[in-house]
Amino acid sequence: MENFQYTRDNVPLQIQTNNYERLREDQVVCSPAVVNMGPPIYPQVRDHIVWSVFNTIYMNFCCLGFAALVFSIKSRDRKVVGDLEGARHYGSTAQCLNVTALVLTIITFLIVIILLAVGVLQIYSIAMQEAQNQHNPFLGNGN
Repeated sequence: MENFQYTRDNVPLQIQTNNYERLREDQVVCSPAVVNMGPPIYPQVRDHIVWSVFNTIYMNFCCLGFAALVFSIKSRDRKVVGDLEGARHYGSTAQCLNVTALVLTIITFLIVIILLAVGVLQIYSIAMQEAQNQHNPFLGNGN
């Protein structure tokens, strides 16, 4: 190749505008700098494996914890292979399943606690009525 220096007049497709003030050629606008570009930094993909194991062992409502564990393992496999988009997809599915299992388990525990509390109160009120009926000789069984 030839070392041909282009000047301002013979640069192809250069648009000449007279509306702007031109900088002097000897004036330094910026100093040259070296920018080292490392490998691209990708956001870390979360696979939620610990949360899925916890939900599988303790809060496996309708096997949602186990399904979340399967998707977490798939997400981790995709991350190892290098398919970050697939890993992100499986990770978000595992997160949704974990949240659903957690919420449904908490709601189930709350319903059981409420039912037990209401049942204990009912048994207590029935026991108190029976105790009052035994101490009152005028309240018989109609004989």
